[in-house]
Amino acid sequence: MGIKLVRIDDRLIHGQVATTWIKDYAIEQVLIINDKVANDPIQKSVVGLAVPPGVKVLVFGVNQFINILKKNEIKKTTMLLFTTSTDVLKVVEGGGDIKEINAGGMRFNSTRKRLTKAISVTPEEEQAFVKLMEKGIQVKVQMVPKDDSVNFSDLIK
Repeated sequence: MGIKLVRIDDRLIHGQVATTWIKDYAIEQVLIINDKVANDPIQKSVVGLAVPPGVKVLVFGVNQFINILKKNEIKKTTMLLFTTSTDVLKVVEGGGDIKEINAGGMRFNSTRKRLTKAISVTPEEEQAFVKLMEKGIQVKVQMVPKDDSVNFSDLIK
């Protein structure tokens, strides 16, 4: 029970998340922690359409989630889904107890440095990953559960 998986994937809920991660981890609820989605009624209304029946999807802004964590215990088997490492760092610095992060998709563009086929970061996101690892949080890069995982620290040496 509680937080079973913390994933960073800027695609949020899509085929890989819905068909592998949710099923393999027996996830009962997905909590999307993202200010942009939380403030976009259209995106908020469609973001959970791809999940299997019975899986609940809730969307929170970062600070809203930090406040909820301070007052409530997560009782269901839960996946936290973020789009950036900077948001994960804010949650950790706000008191969130995260031990391991699965980084699965951060798309490349002209402002981002490519680390793997699926992971590209801004300087701010790379620094956030470094700070998370300095706090003892294990960061693994893995697209789907059957793939071998790569330690994020090996990508930024």
